[in-house]
Amino acid sequence: MKRLLSRLSKREKALAATAFFILLLVLARYLLLWPFLEWREWVSTELEMQPQLLEKNLRYLNQKAAVGAGLEAARAELAAVEPSLLTGDTPSVSASDLQQAVQALAGKEGVQLITTRVINPDVKGPFTKIPIQVEVSGRIDQLVNLVKGIEASEKLLVVDELNIRSLFRPVVAAAQQQPAQALEQNLRVSLIISGFVRSQPPLAKPEAGQAKTKADERKAPSKSGTKPSA
Repeated sequence: MKRLLSRLSKREKALAATAFFILLLVLARYLLLWPFLEWREWVSTELEMQPQLLEKNLRYLNQKAAVGAGLEAARAELAAVEPSLLTGDTPSVSASDLQQAVQALAGKEGVQLITTRVINPDVKGPFTKIPIQVEVSGRIDQLVNLVKGIEASEKLLVVDELNIRSLFRPVVAAAQQQPAQALEQNLRVSLIISGFVRSQPPLAKPEAGQAKTKADERKAPSKSGTKPSA
């Protein structure tokens, strides 16, 4: 390296030193300056966002009373709905409860219950939807009363699907000769009826004294002198 430098003229040495200096400037720009500029921009962005986050958190804190009131109202509504849910610890037991309720409504309205089929349950948050498919037969007024009875049932029941087909198509000539009672048209209806059951236990409201005791236990040091775990 020294022999190579000794062979170079002063002008060539100056050009080599200049090129080396330019190379150092380029490397410093890519390795030091740009990361520093990016870090400074990130810090500037964070400093601009902090007041906005603080203001947002303050708005949430100011809405604490409203959120608490809404939570209490939701708990009260759920407590009011509890008696109308299906009973049973498993979906099959709940489906049996639903079948008994539908069978009682069908018998009350004089509707013939032909078939019943249990459909797979559908979990929706803390509740599970229990559907069954039933096929019934009866007069139009009986079936209308059955649907009304399902909607007005003590249990929370909904009719998800309703398919109707006629079992009697009278001929005009024969209809003129038959009495009016014989012309009463029977219908066969397929319904999907769903009830609901709680799949998760309700969240219990923590008592103030119990919460304070737990907080004190976390703050109090242990008897052995060791730091209590969080």
